Amino acid sequence: MNITEITTRAGARPKRKRVGRGPGSGLGKTSGYGHKGQGSRSGGRGERGLLSEGGVFPLFRRLPKVGFNNKIFRTEYQVVNLRDLETRCESGSHVTAASLEALGLIRDRTAPVKILGEGEIQKKLTIEAQRFSVSAAKKIEAAGGTIKRLGAQPKKKFVKRPAWLKAKEAKDAEQAEGAAKGKAGGKKDKGEKSAKAKPKTEGEADQG
Repeated sequence: MNITEITTRAGARPKRKRVGRGPGSGLGKTSGYGHKGQGSRSGGRGERGLLSEGGVFPLFRRLPKVGFNNKIFRTEYQVVNLRDLETRCESGSHVTAASLEALGLIRDRTAPVKILGEGEIQKKLTIEAQRFSVSAAKKIEAAGGTIKRLGAQPKKKFVKRPAWLKAKEAKDAEQAEGAAKGKAGGKKDKGEKSAKAKPKTEGEADQG
């Protein structure tokens, strides 16, 4: 075999389309672009790519350019309910992300997991997860199980109450206490008055 015998694959290099070479070629005059209209104009055949939307309000103008969006920052948890653990897990087993993935309850063992309290659980399990709902933690511990929280846990935010709010609450408490004492005193006076009233004799009762 010689290098002169090596040729390209048939159809790999099609002939160039020669336009504007007279009406006999079939692509003369308008060069295949037709008469008038958007298709015959420069940039009118989708040459702008994604920016060509056909009169619709452009996408890049619809998208917000400023502000904050939590979608790219939020943490999405894989949710597992207690009813699923009750039916899938053996009593006394150690539940981790790997075992949950093997059971088909989650898709990714590397993503965070949250245990929710929907359903009941009677089995004693040791469960490892990033988050537990309050009801889930209570039910697991009530069944004799153990929970282990993985990773950093959120801290409760402490907001200092302003002085004016404390003063207002103290004033409201004093007013409520005074109103309660006043009601108790009124009931006591009424009871004393009824006790002091003389009982009617038999003759007065007959006359009445």
